[in-house]
Amino acid sequence: MILDIYKDALEYSAKDWKILVILGVVCLFSFLLLPAFLITGYNYRVINNAVHGVINGRDPLPEFNDLIEMFIDGVKVVIVQIAYLLVPFIVFVIFAVIAGNLSGAASSALMLIGALITFVIFIVAELMIQMGICHMAYNDGAFSKAFAFSEIKDAIDEIGWFECIVTYVGLIIITLVISFVVTAIIGLIFTAFGISGAVLGADPSGIFVLGALINSAITLFIVGPYLSIFNSRSIGLLYTMQI
Repeated sequence: MILDIYKDALEYSAKDWKILVILGVVCLFSFLLLPAFLITGYNYRVINNAVHGVINGRDPLPEFNDLIEMFIDGVKVVIVQIAYLLVPFIVFVIFAVIAGNLSGAASSALMLIGALITFVIFIVAELMIQMGICHMAYNDGAFSKAFAFSEIKDAIDEIGWFECIVTYVGLIIITLVISFVVTAIIGLIFTAFGISGAVLGADPSGIFVLGALINSAITLFIVGPYLSIFNSRSIGLLYTMQI
């Protein structure tokens, strides 16, 4: 089932290259913060489609329209993320403060224990974030449903904590592999051009700069948006496993 989710999401994310470019352009201005909420809001739409769909369905990519609604959805998602991540952050700060008042081995041991506990809480928080956002989308965007802890826990229990963690780790691995492979292929191509130019007596620096620019552009306008949709679709489909 997990492999089916990945297969569906990989194919789904490539359905409309125009959307990828639009997201890339918006991402280019995300340092202004407001566009970043639009990207988050669009990914929420992808999740919303997924939780109301089926694996290997014929869902099209959501339209990039109704910007005010999309912005509001993005703000809601960011608030959910911050609220859940505050928990491991506060736990770590508490351990750090206590350890700071100790010395020697006791301080180091307490920090190690604190780091391990924080890591476990962080993993749980991440799962609650993902499933909470899916639960909110499934319940017609009701913000309170993102914090319906017992309902979200029941959903994770139904899917299986192990399955959720494995799926999430798999998404991280796939994201890293795709990013690395695309970057490596483009890098190798322009390295070959650069070496060939150097052999012929030309200055290869311009070729290397062009390669770096093209690599950055492809990452920004194609790979980045593709992977964000892929991750959102996968999480949404994972949620449907308990419906």
